[in-house]
Parts: sequence; structure tokens; C-alpha cells
Amino acid sequence: MSGVATNDTRVAAFFDLDGTLIPEPSLESRFFSALRKNHAVPLANYFWWGVEALRLLPKGFLAIQHGNKQYLKGLSPDLVFRHMDSISFFEEAIARVLWHVRQAHEIILVSGTPEALAQLAASALECELESRGVQARPHVCATVLSEIHGRWTGNIAGEALYGAAKARAVQNFAKQKHVDLSKSHAYGDSLLDRHFLGVVGHAHAVNAGKELAAIANERNWPIWHWHLPKSAVSQDATCLAKEIHHTEEPA
Repeated sequence: MSGVATNDTRVAAFFDLDGTLIPEPSLESRFFSALRKNHAVPLANYFWWGVEALRLLPKGFLAIQHGNKQYLKGLSPDLVFRHMDSISFFEEAIARVLWHVRQAHEIILVSGTPEALAQLAASALECELESRGVQARPHVCATVLSEIHGRWTGNIAGEALYGAAKARAVQNFAKQKHVDLSKSHAYGDSLLDRHFLGVVGHAHAVNAGKELAAIANERNWPIWHWHLPKSAVSQDATCLAKEIHHTEEPA
């Protein structure tokens, strides 16, 4: 449960997105609904999604739910910025992020959503913090989609970030960034989040269902109840527009 032991070791706070920082429905569900409403998903993609679902079926429903991105085949990542009008957070979640920033903790969003969506959420969160007089740029660990000529292929580069894969992503981040996991925090809302919650020294269950609450009680994890959605941050806001531009710049 410890990170890399060096003189410049950092402490981090890892936050799941959907249901933890952001009220349901998930960002990806909202994105898909917007694409479908605007007829942006080619009909052939539904066929390819079905083919991929059959391929993943032996691995179970969760593999299909989290690992099948064929509906995005041939689409541009720029559609994220065109079709996601706003992102809102739980007020209580923002307060908790602020607390961590003031402790000089790194903020990392860990999500199974496509990376472009998670980056947009990170930009919106940065704007929220800036509006409260705090400067911090959240890091992102999310599902990376492969691209060819600026278009998604519908395939995942690496692995879909859910379940144990989230824990591996957190451990890899800690190794690369010299984060001490034994002193770090993690927040998640679903039973699948128990894996990455378990690799830090301070785990927190948010809006936990019965199964996650049972694990939290057994392991003495705090249980948070976040229910107050903050007014949505418009994508047209000056701050968010600036942050979106920054994410599109070459590394």
C-alpha cells in the first residue's frame, strides 16, 4: 500500500468521476445520448458494437459495458467539446477537493470514461477551483481510445479502467509521480471501486450502496453522503473555454 519512498514523495487524492464527483447519469451516457440525438453515430457503428459485444461476451457483461467503444468508431474526439454542454459536480465533492488542494495534495481523476471526457471534467473542475481562488490542475487516469488520423478506431489502447484495472492505474501513477499511496486518499461510489480504494492508506466510500457500505464498515472506511448538485459549469464559460484550448495543445 505504499508508493515510492523518496525524499520528494507526494500525497495524492484519487477521485472516481461518475457518482462520486459528478451526479449520475454518467458522462459517457450523456455523451452517447447527445451523439444519438444529433445523429452523429453512423448506423454501421451499431453493427460493429454488436459484433464487439459478442466477442466480449465470454468475459461477462461488465466487459461489454466498459470495454465496448465501437459506437465511437470513425468519430472525432472534438465531438466531446461540441456535444457536452455542461458538467456539474456535487457541492460536497468540490468542498472535499478544495480541502485536499489546501493540504498540497495532488488531485487525480480515475475513471473508466473515455479520456477526452475525463479531461473535459478535469478542466471543469479546475474552473470550479479557480472560481474559489484556488489554482490546481487535476491529473487524469481514464480509458484511452486508439486513434488514426484524428479519429477514434473504436478500440481501446491498453485496458478499460474499471475494477482491478483502476487499482493498477493508480499504482502506476504513484510509481511514475513518486506518490506515497500509504498516505494518499481515494474516493469511489461503486462496488467495483473497492479495488482502487484498497491500494491507498485512506479510502472513502461515497454514496455507497449496500455492498460497498458493508466493505467500508468492515475496513473502517469513512462513508460520505454527497447529494447536492452544484449549478452546472457551462462549456461557454471563459475559464472552461481556456482550459479546453489548453488540453488541445500538443504535449
